Amino acid sequence: MPNANAENARAWPFQEARKVLKRMEQSRSEKGYALFETGYGPSGLPHIGTFGEVARTSMVRRAFAELSDIPTRLFAFSDDMDGLRKVPDNVPNKEMLSKHLNKPLTQVPDPFGTHDSFGAHNNARLRAFLDEFGFEYEFKSSTECYKSGEFDQALMAMLRQFDKVMKVILPTLGQERRETYCPFLPISEETGEVLQVPAKEVRPDAGTIVYVDPNNGKLVETPVTGGHCKLQWKADWAMRWFALDVDYEMSGKDLIESVKLSSSICRILGGKPPEGFTYELFLDNEGGKISKSKGNGLSVEEWLAYAPPESLSMFMFQKPTAAKRLYFDVIPRAVDEYRQHLAGYGNQEPEKQLDNPSWHIHGGNPPATEGDFSFSLLLNLAAVCNAEDKATLWGFIGRYSPELTPETAPMLDRLVGYALAYYRDFVKPEKAYRAPSAAERAAMADLSDRLASADDRSAEMLQNAVYHVGKTHGYENLREWFQALYEVLLGQSSGPRMGSFIALYGVDETIALIKNALANEGLSVQE
Repeated sequence: MPNANAENARAWPFQEARKVLKRMEQSRSEKGYALFETGYGPSGLPHIGTFGEVARTSMVRRAFAELSDIPTRLFAFSDDMDGLRKVPDNVPNKEMLSKHLNKPLTQVPDPFGTHDSFGAHNNARLRAFLDEFGFEYEFKSSTECYKSGEFDQALMAMLRQFDKVMKVILPTLGQERRETYCPFLPISEETGEVLQVPAKEVRPDAGTIVYVDPNNGKLVETPVTGGHCKLQWKADWAMRWFALDVDYEMSGKDLIESVKLSSSICRILGGKPPEGFTYELFLDNEGGKISKSKGNGLSVEEWLAYAPPESLSMFMFQKPTAAKRLYFDVIPRAVDEYRQHLAGYGNQEPEKQLDNPSWHIHGGNPPATEGDFSFSLLLNLAAVCNAEDKATLWGFIGRYSPELTPETAPMLDRLVGYALAYYRDFVKPEKAYRAPSAAERAAMADLSDRLASADDRSAEMLQNAVYHVGKTHGYENLREWFQALYEVLLGQSSGPRMGSFIALYGVDETIALIKNALANEGLSVQE
């Protein structure tokens, strides 16, 4: 039954899901389910954009299930019948691959030697990739759809509407390309290559096109059905929407014009384009567009070396229509935002929970939190201890929260490991301590005295003590006071909530840290 609380949910997946529900209510489709789709070009390996599109689509699908009892399906579609246009840089046996250029990926030998074809190899990698994250989907192969006849009816519709389709596409092409363009790409019977040749004649009644084979100059008549031809990708996208009756598919900002073109073609075929959503592209460390060929972005594997997969889902959930930098320095914030939302979930009213990102990240069933330790807090604890192993951090955690252990809090234990890895590779190399000014020295000495005399050593009271010292010593902008503490004590320009840090690290240890910094006897304390 639909969830009554979902009617007022405002999170973007629910807004998208309502578009699909309205479509289904107005639709004359007899397929009996709402079809969500994501597309994938298997000439390369799955990447972070693949994860983002499937994760976001899955969030919309899950929201739809709260709004309606209409069944749903998600197709992960692989365009594995596409021709191999160039040899990828990141594969072995490149010379072998170079002999099979322009052949369908499912007819190109696997350079890794593990599957029947290069397309099959990359399809397996895609499925393993999606399975690793627990996505629920059905895999669809372009080759299988074309060769099995599943697309035959749609291909015949494309052939019958050939002139109208050409009229839509040709104005978008340059003059030279217009003279050679044909939406149908015949598969050469002689070489097995996907040919980009113009049609000399179109024969809808026979279900064929006639073209000149560039390999021998002969006129060839070939069926457009049964896998003898495939479509140029924009026409292919439209045909797929029509053939499968796709209800929802999102795409990147760089495909806006392609979506418009494919939507026009879909309507010409007699179909209704799916509901869509345009997400922004990721930016590199300097604000430039991420390019797979340049390798200037962040891979899924790199992210998961320093943070849990839920944090990557959090990054994908937040502001999908805003351009965001995708680099290592965004990881800590993504982790902490995820943990903050997860921690707050249990205290929210049911209708508010549906707007909580953790509900969408965990498919409506978020787990309980383990402790209130932020990633940034663990990072700074590792920094001040110069920690190299989990035991060091767990020594402080166990003293602060004796009920928590690596065995009772496995999620937190994983987070400790991620924090150590991130500290080792990104924080430690950049640490740069500075000496305090005279005014800062006086304020820090005062803070040390106040901490020593504090009866209440709770995180909140310790935070108030830090605030009070800053105000007492004339810091109109307390941000400057905290930055001074970070730079002098931690060797960095930003840091944790000081009250929580002092409570976790220990009041006596913090006093010793301050005294060492003021006496210039050392810049960190070993536990």
